[in-house]
Amino acid sequence: MPGKSTNLLLISALFISAMIALWGIIDPKGLGDLAAAAVHLQFGSRGWFIMLEASGLLFVAIFLAFSRFGNIRLGPDDAAPEFSTPAWVAMLFAAGMGIGLLFYGAAEPLTHFDELRRYSRPPEAAGYALFVTYLNWGFHAWAIYGVVGLIIAYFAYRRGRPLLLSAPLIDTLGEVGWVRLLAWLFDLMAIVAIAVGLSGSLAMGVFQIQTGVAGLLGVNDATALTYPVFLTMCVAFVIPLRRDLGDGMAKLSNAAMLIAIGLMVYLLIAGPTSYLMNGIVSGFGRYLFNVLPAGFSTAEFFDGEIVDWFQGWTLNYMIWWLAWSPFVGIFIARISRGRTIREFLVGVIAAPTLFSVLWFGIFGGLGFFDALRSEGALSAINRANLDATTFALLDKFPVSRITHVATITAAFLFVVTSVVSAGFTLAMIGTGGDENPSPRIRTIWGAILAALGLAMVLVGDIALVRSIIALSAIAFVFIVPVLVVCLFRSLQREEHT
Repeated sequence: MPGKSTNLLLISALFISAMIALWGIIDPKGLGDLAAAAVHLQFGSRGWFIMLEASGLLFVAIFLAFSRFGNIRLGPDDAAPEFSTPAWVAMLFAAGMGIGLLFYGAAEPLTHFDELRRYSRPPEAAGYALFVTYLNWGFHAWAIYGVVGLIIAYFAYRRGRPLLLSAPLIDTLGEVGWVRLLAWLFDLMAIVAIAVGLSGSLAMGVFQIQTGVAGLLGVNDATALTYPVFLTMCVAFVIPLRRDLGDGMAKLSNAAMLIAIGLMVYLLIAGPTSYLMNGIVSGFGRYLFNVLPAGFSTAEFFDGEIVDWFQGWTLNYMIWWLAWSPFVGIFIARISRGRTIREFLVGVIAAPTLFSVLWFGIFGGLGFFDALRSEGALSAINRANLDATTFALLDKFPVSRITHVATITAAFLFVVTSVVSAGFTLAMIGTGGDENPSPRIRTIWGAILAALGLAMVLVGDIALVRSIIALSAIAFVFIVPVLVVCLFRSLQREEHT
């Protein structure tokens, strides 16, 4: 019976993902418009619940980290961590950030600034814009990743279950028929959310890389490079999916992260350092002391334009993190065996959040410097084309061709390593938790991700792409609380044994 169930899961997941890809290729506008309408309806009726859940997961993480449960080890009581703390933290950075950092580094703070300056003075609008960016990328995002990852790691290494989203349900409620059916649906929805979420990042990478390459080559129409860039990416991730590269993918991912850190440090030193550090310090302070109440904000009494802005960014991000949470959660779980719950949660939530504070403080700060102290050209470019904002920012500094190449390289590596990792994860879930799925199944998933990525590219509008990702993850708004209940029930049982 388990074999038949596993085969059905794999076939069903491949079929649904392939149908979404086919729909997007045949009628990309229809798919995008339907997703946007459905998500708008969901956000309008359940936006309050999404924010309540995201904040609730942050409180769950804080409670578990500092409660008596924090000393429980993810594995046997005598288990030791597989990786050193520096290596473990380095891998965390690359897990859930990737291409989004490069794409939105200056673009998102400037977008919020343009919206908020209509309601307040420009300097205040800049401060609010940085705060909203931190809210979208900080503690709440990593609490979602952290709690889902903790649940998967606990049931895998403490309870001896497979690295699957369904494992907590079966371990807590037993092997009865309705539980197995519900668990099967959990895994199916996890696969679809991972596939669609990763394809959105693939499209985002194509949009940014084609813009950067067009600038280097002097090509006026960046869209002429869309298909060459897309095909190059597909070749780059399909080849490693056929092989068991192991550490090779980790090294490439770490290389991308090192390039990103190098860019950040370079801009801090070459730019108005004191201005940027002032913004980071004050922005972090504002965020730290207001993040918990802001997590319950729903833009309840504002006009339709502000509501649309809030739903299109903050609500969409919370759903986006939920869409990525099975993929990132499984990855984090696999590298965290032997750590205590306290070590796990503090590391997973605090370290990447602090990095996001620095990253957006520097890139966003440079955008604000241009808007408030210069001619404001970056804001105009950002309004016209989000893809071009990062490269326009780099053009303001020396050796811009080198930094362009570095950004393109980092974006390429982030996308390729993410898709390869996702292909392995999808194959693993689809085969019932097999940690070494066959190259054939991995390659099939690579082809499905490529087709989904093409559909997202054809949609062409990053806002519609985000809506498609959000629609694929709506179910997780209801799945994750169930998993949290399973975790607490198991922790209480362990305490009484």
